[in-house]
Amino acid sequence: MSDREVRVVRVVPSGPVMVEGPVRIEMPDGSVVESDRFMVAICACRRSKNYPLCDTSHRCRKRSEPSSAKRSA
Repeated sequence: MSDREVRVVRVVPSGPVMVEGPVRIEMPDGSVVESDRFMVAICACRRSKNYPLCDTSHRCRKRSEPSSAKRSA
């Protein structure tokens, strides 16, 4: 295998699988998802609304305090 054929795949802990693009992803139902980006994030948690591409749904979302609660009276 030459260097031109090698694709780098990086697994991000608690995150997506990063693949050097462009990529063509063949889904189990036969549909195809393509991305021409130089680096593509593939969802590993299945929470993405854009599955199989990652939309960062794997991140823990914390509610921030309302700005009025942060002020001291």
